[in-house]
Amino acid sequence: MTELLHKTAAELGRLIAAREVSAVEVTQAHLDRIAEVEPKVNAFLHVDPETTLAQARAVDERIAGGERLGPLAGVPVAHKDVFTTTDMPTTAGSKILEGWRPPYDATVTSRLREAGLVILGKTNLDEFAMGSSTENSAYGPTRNPWDLSRIPGGSSGGSSAAVAAYEAPLSTGTDTGGSIRQPAAVTGIVGMKPTYGGSSRYGLIAFASSLDTPGPFARNVLDAALLHEAFSGHDVMDSTSIHAHVPPVVEAARQADIAGLRVGVVKEFGGEGYQPGVLARFHEAVELLESLGAKVVEVSCPSFGYALPAYYLIAPSECSSNLARFDAMRYGLRVGDDGTRSAEEVMSMTRAAGFGPEVKRRIMLGTYALSSGYYDAYYGQAQKVRTLISRDFDAAFHQVDVLVSPTTPTTAFPIGERADDPMAMYLADLCTIPTNLAGNAAISVPCGLADEDGLPVGLQIMAPVLGDDRCYRVGAAVEKALEDRWGGSLLTKAPALEGLGYQHG
Repeated sequence: MTELLHKTAAELGRLIAAREVSAVEVTQAHLDRIAEVEPKVNAFLHVDPETTLAQARAVDERIAGGERLGPLAGVPVAHKDVFTTTDMPTTAGSKILEGWRPPYDATVTSRLREAGLVILGKTNLDEFAMGSSTENSAYGPTRNPWDLSRIPGGSSGGSSAAVAAYEAPLSTGTDTGGSIRQPAAVTGIVGMKPTYGGSSRYGLIAFASSLDTPGPFARNVLDAALLHEAFSGHDVMDSTSIHAHVPPVVEAARQADIAGLRVGVVKEFGGEGYQPGVLARFHEAVELLESLGAKVVEVSCPSFGYALPAYYLIAPSECSSNLARFDAMRYGLRVGDDGTRSAEEVMSMTRAAGFGPEVKRRIMLGTYALSSGYYDAYYGQAQKVRTLISRDFDAAFHQVDVLVSPTTPTTAFPIGERADDPMAMYLADLCTIPTNLAGNAAISVPCGLADEDGLPVGLQIMAPVLGDDRCYRVGAAVEKALEDRWGGSLLTKAPALEGLGYQHG
């Protein structure tokens, strides 16, 4: 059944609904693929074939009983291990939660189940979603299917690698500073950060509560839109959830007409520090948009240059507050509790053993920024910058319908290359962070391969708050035009996949 790996999620959904193939058969094909490539890729932290196949059988039974399910019913999905799941461990990539089985499902998890998707397993990530390379996982790095010596992006690198390696047609991720879009870009797939509050954070292990946003990964724009629609929408369990209808993302993804659309090229994203091959593919994508009838203008967003330092004060501050709950008293790891030590000593020993270096770094940065005498100088100033960035977006969207930029300044870098240089690592999110600070929507779609290394380049498309459908409309137009030019998707140009035993159909 390896031919099922070639199908899009939308095609699989139609075949399963028509009972031309069973959800069990589709699921088994992907479980076989996981077993084949996981020793090399390390995209998954937990896979339980018995539990997964039971989900698939239940979907087949519902369909056989005449129940009308959603368009993705029976389609497998890989789930980032930062969403709680009652039937699988949830570790957030950290030793401090090793083996923890939550007593409740995240809203995203429960909506996947309600829509009939089959959860294949939990995917690897940078610990507590803090990182841009998935090297910070306590369970080893994930590798990029395009080149196994390189990173798959982060923090949702397990989810991006699973889709790029054909282990799953769909996956979930979270985007706090670019953690969906950047992995999507460097693995040659589609990744969407919805409007903040458009997808529920209930049951999502928090990193930075004002920034974290669940979103979809897929190998094409329509599949991403279908998954986006399946788990998004208002949730009474999340106080930051927007009380509004999900934008018409699926309808937009089925359009390919952008004639007359106003597209703004962000002046501040480019130049020094950007890989020449990335800029070349980006400029070609802009020319493509013009050829499709879009009106392209340059737009300046001067405050975007301050986004990176502002983010690395706001996000660590919120992380410092959120991770205080891991105290060794209620659940998770407990070290040194031999009856002779105080609670404070046990707590200290547990956190020292359970948190990795990057998490400790961010906790310390955030605690310092929130401390007495420094709050106004650091955290307060960063929040003012955040306001200026939101105003830049507002001004830009009065001139244009969407903004575009490279998704990330470089292609995937070698594993270990930036491990000892946090600042170089943080620069991977240079183009994506402003959208998180403002809360609006953005997508990354493949736009070609860099000349220097033959690795994927992503085009970022940014839209206003609740303008998620604009991202899909432009993304679908770019995707169709480029696939017509390439004779297929970008992933058909990935020689490493053949090394992983995948033959393009």
